[in-house]
Amino acid sequence: MKLETRLPDPGPEETAVSARLLARIQQEIHAAEGFLPFDRFMELALYAPDLGYYVAGAHKFGREGDFVTAPELSPLFGACLARQCAAVLQAGGEGIIEFGGGSGRLALSVMQALHNLGQHDFRYAIVELSPELRARQRDLIAREAPELLAHLEWWQGPPATPWHATVLANEILDAIPVSCFSLDEGAILERGVGVEVAGTLTWRTRAAPAALASAVEAVLPLAPADYPPEWGSEIALRLPAFMADLSRFVARGAVVLADYGYPRAEFYHPDRAQGTLQCYYRHRVHADPLWMPGIQDITAAVDFTAVAEAAHEAGWTIAGFAEQAQYLMACGITDLLTARMQASPEEAERTARAVKRLLLPQEMGTRVKMMTLTRDYTGAVPGYDLRDARHRL
Repeated sequence: MKLETRLPDPGPEETAVSARLLARIQQEIHAAEGFLPFDRFMELALYAPDLGYYVAGAHKFGREGDFVTAPELSPLFGACLARQCAAVLQAGGEGIIEFGGGSGRLALSVMQALHNLGQHDFRYAIVELSPELRARQRDLIAREAPELLAHLEWWQGPPATPWHATVLANEILDAIPVSCFSLDEGAILERGVGVEVAGTLTWRTRAAPAALASAVEAVLPLAPADYPPEWGSEIALRLPAFMADLSRFVARGAVVLADYGYPRAEFYHPDRAQGTLQCYYRHRVHADPLWMPGIQDITAAVDFTAVAEAAHEAGWTIAGFAEQAQYLMACGITDLLTARMQASPEEAERTARAVKRLLLPQEMGTRVKMMTLTRDYTGAVPGYDLRDARHRL
């Protein structure tokens, strides 16, 4: 993907929010004696109460936001994921749990597809921390399919009793705060954030703490000394905690993960010298996470080998792994596309164009990976009949 170097000027409200968050970050940097680990900076930039990107009130999704996700492109993405939801419901499941509901488009398309599949008795919970996003999700469903509101509930944490359910996590893992590191003649350095004299944020490096250095050595396919000079990347040390926490939400069933990422050998390949951090602002992509914290999205690609390891450690079975295009085609997206184009000929061109973006390699088709996890579940696992790439993990 081309990285943009020129960004639109933020408006006064965005500038004010970012300035308040910047002051908060600067306080933490000073309290940490001038070095704030990047994972803590990313946590503040995305999730600081009232100020972080995902909890403040700016538009994020769709044409008016900063990026477009698969559910925004076409409801057929959700219709494909609904196949797994329906299979778990048929096996006695009680509902669906979606992490981070975004605009509400995924919930809308999944519920509509379930009704089309003859499934009418289910609960749909959206785990959403942002009050503003919860309101937008509710408004969308109320406007476009008010009959579906009866299925919906919103959570800010796990239920009192874990469900028998399908968990949907679309572009959630890439927003887990990551630690940044670089290599210097075999030495492992931690990259963090400091403050310049003028008050602007800047990158800092220090010798990696023992725990970080050990974790990095464990995931690199090569010895640190065998990498090019100044090679750097990221590692998601918080990922195992996320995977372990799934058991507080779902006791049995399936988890469908969709995210940008790679198997470990590709993630930490010597040619990927600058890591995977990317930032999104008004549909521009760039690589400076220190710019205007709080008003831009910050993501890191997912090491799916690490996901598989953490999932296995947490008691999950890795039931399938594939590129998004292969997964969606195995779930019947071409048949769904044909039916939708026949039902709405006036929308046929736009519908086909959206599905192409989901499938084409230069768009999302190969860059996004799908992984399904299961626990105490023996029902169908759609999406991997054309190709199951678990051997690449």
